[in-house]
Amino acid sequence: MRSFTISGQLIDLFQRRIYPAQIEVLDGKILSITATKEAPQQYLLPGFIDAHVHIESSMLVPTAFARLAVVHGTVATVSDPHEIANVNGMEGVHYMINNSKQTPFKFFFGAPSCVPATFFESAGAHLDVHAVAELLASPDIWYLSEMMNYPGVLYKDREVMSKIEAAKKNGKPIDGHAPGLRGEQAIAYASAGITTDHECFTLEEALGKIKAGMHILIREGSAAKNYEALCSLLQSHPGKVMFCSDDKHPDELILHHINRHVKRSLEKGYDLFDVLRAASVNPVMHYQLPVGLLRENDPADFIVIDEPEQFNILQTYINGELVAENSKTFLKHVPSTVINNFKALKRDPAEFILKTNSKNPKIRVIEAIEGQLVTNELQMKAKVANGQIISDIEQDVLKMVVVNRYEEKAPIAIGFIKNFGLKYGALASTVAHDCHNIIAVGVDDESLCASVNELIACKGGISVVKDKSNISTMPLPVAGLMSAEDGYLVAEQYSALDKKAKELGTALKAPFMTLSFMALLVIPSLKLSDKGLFNGQKFEFTDIEVQDFH
Repeated sequence: MRSFTISGQLIDLFQRRIYPAQIEVLDGKILSITATKEAPQQYLLPGFIDAHVHIESSMLVPTAFARLAVVHGTVATVSDPHEIANVNGMEGVHYMINNSKQTPFKFFFGAPSCVPATFFESAGAHLDVHAVAELLASPDIWYLSEMMNYPGVLYKDREVMSKIEAAKKNGKPIDGHAPGLRGEQAIAYASAGITTDHECFTLEEALGKIKAGMHILIREGSAAKNYEALCSLLQSHPGKVMFCSDDKHPDELILHHINRHVKRSLEKGYDLFDVLRAASVNPVMHYQLPVGLLRENDPADFIVIDEPEQFNILQTYINGELVAENSKTFLKHVPSTVINNFKALKRDPAEFILKTNSKNPKIRVIEAIEGQLVTNELQMKAKVANGQIISDIEQDVLKMVVVNRYEEKAPIAIGFIKNFGLKYGALASTVAHDCHNIIAVGVDDESLCASVNELIACKGGISVVKDKSNISTMPLPVAGLMSAEDGYLVAEQYSALDKKAKELGTALKAPFMTLSFMALLVIPSLKLSDKGLFNGQKFEFTDIEVQDFH
């Protein structure tokens, strides 16, 4: 029997008070909590929970993610394995579950509800109603992951509703994903049984969904940053909010996680107890998670900080095990197996040419927006040379392509995007939500082709092409999404590539993360799939060329 005691100023989130106390831990659980006259000036509180995250977007397998996250006081995540499911189907979901069981960190996986998210793109798998129902019946699955097909919910699509019913049958919550949905449509969406949404980008939208009965996840990740728009909910509706990152690249996970949400909220003057409940109590209660909240008989999942004003994480405990102390992780690197699904063959620069019969064409251009997943549709004069529409560096309108990774030689989809700012070269990635085909942006066809061929050669990763003799790549052999290496090494490698990307001229804070969402068709307005340019508002393909300028 393993036991220990620890003393400090206990932050009791249920009684909403702070008092000196001694905690006795026995075999991973809290045996007793005893108020004392005095205790050391360190503070004891429940560990943090990321209420919605795709572990794959960290480019780390779960065990590697855990090593980095515990340093920041995170003890658990509500994790959607949607990304690897789009590549490897059921095998991918079970890969994440099995890998996660090799660490004390608490991963709570959902059953991906939309694989593929749409049938307007090529994926590596399809999880039908039977597959989703099988997952939901498993004790390793805790909820139905984000229901991105909100039109299917509103129009009561048979397959969509059957998946929702399977979740209800198994008594498991249903996560939402409905950016911009408001009014009667939001009410109809929630009434189907959808309980959360992490896609709100305005306060008005969030308030409408709360009124409809939903919980709002305040998201601040590497690409989508909605904290400033939504943080006032901590004061107006503290019981209806949770914190999440959604997607967190390794270079940021090295620096912070949910602790950043907490520190920013306290700096803004929000109530300490409300903030900490959003970071721990609310997700535990909503998802019915076996994570401790500093009560007798709870699992001993807690953190120690210096003081609320500074909020430096001193120690992190999971099931009574000290897993991090003073910015050092004690979780060991776990060697990981590799699964993948990659058939694409080497391409030729000629395949990246976009011809036009117009002398002065106007084209639809994707406008990338810093810190947002939504995009705008612009209509701009195209740059033409030798009967081909090419990148216009002066106007910052660059060619973007998506290449099907699941077929040997599928046609290449071509579009144009503004705000990447590259002056030369190209970037490419096989982290391309949701189907994770190869996505690349560049100033010329040769650079685009070189960046794509780099990733074909290593069957997945991210690449930066400065010129033919200067190509940098970070392979992601696990499904083309994750590295099998230690998280700290991956963060170092990623930071180096991020620096090289910015040397090409981009001013985007997270260029690879932004690029990864430009194929995400379920987020309006204009995106590019491997099958063509897609209007996310009309939910249909659209032409690149609009008309001639006169």
